[in-house]
Amino acid sequence: MKMPRFVVAKGFVTVLISTWILIAICFAFAPSSVAPGALSGSLPFAAILAIVGLGQMLVVQQGGFDLSIAGGVSLAVVIATHYPAGDSAYLLPAILIAYACAALVGVLNGLLVGFVRLNAIVATIGMNALIYGGVFAVSGGVPRITTPLLAAIAGGDTFGVGHAVYFALALLLVVTFVMKKTVYGRRFEAVGANPLAAASIGLNVRLHQMMAYVLAQLLFCTAGLLIAGITSQPTAFQGDSLLLPSVAVVVLGGTSLLGGRGFPISTLIAAFFLNQLSQFAFAVGVPYSAQTIIQALALGFGIAIYSIHLPSTTKEIIKMSNWEDENEVIVS
Repeated sequence: MKMPRFVVAKGFVTVLISTWILIAICFAFAPSSVAPGALSGSLPFAAILAIVGLGQMLVVQQGGFDLSIAGGVSLAVVIATHYPAGDSAYLLPAILIAYACAALVGVLNGLLVGFVRLNAIVATIGMNALIYGGVFAVSGGVPRITTPLLAAIAGGDTFGVGHAVYFALALLLVVTFVMKKTVYGRRFEAVGANPLAAASIGLNVRLHQMMAYVLAQLLFCTAGLLIAGITSQPTAFQGDSLLLPSVAVVVLGGTSLLGGRGFPISTLIAAFFLNQLSQFAFAVGVPYSAQTIIQALALGFGIAIYSIHLPSTTKEIIKMSNWEDENEVIVS
């Protein structure tokens, strides 16, 4: 009996090889960036980037962008810190309010993009400005210390690994299972790949597009809550630094900007790659002001590498276990 042939996606191979090369460079030129202490401190932030990357991936799969990520993350931060005012007894209501606000923002984004048919970039930028109005209304621009309970949940560690990493892995499993193993996930990818064909067979294209924004905002909210626990006194602008990286990890993970199939595992690896790239830059003395340039270069690298078509002989070389749950992925 002939065994099935498994070929991994081009994005997974590319980001995995790039990550191993980066780690080797770190060991050679900046070993302090891969020391156990440095990794334990940076992995929670890589996990947060992975979570927002998963949310952005869902929107990109529908051919859009959610540029209200900064406001969504920051709103969750200020609600989780200002509503309890340091009292852990009010943490649960604060979390519920944060998720309710995130769902509302996602619905509004989805209505504007999916039903009103506004341009996704214009709609979500406008929504981001509206969210920041709420952020300043809640916080007054003044940071507040996090609650001890949230600090223990989000900022603690188990077996030397930050809790944020476990949250990211759990969400990765959920997103991967829903996208790859459920009927809804298959329909979701089909709508993103070809909305006209999906509509012709009776799928509700606009509803799927709206749900992408809702789920993305829920993931952004989760990232904001984790930031509020990890950072002892988070500011109202915590989400600003995540906008460009959230797009970069999606592109580096191999998800097409035109929509269609998404790659959650590759997105998580790309988040680690981008975070470690920043750690390497810090270790070798690159100033913080240059971090945005590095992220932009990584984004450009991702777009460029996936524009290159591999020859057929290369397809036969890249054979290994499929981490993206596909019996055969044609690398092209």
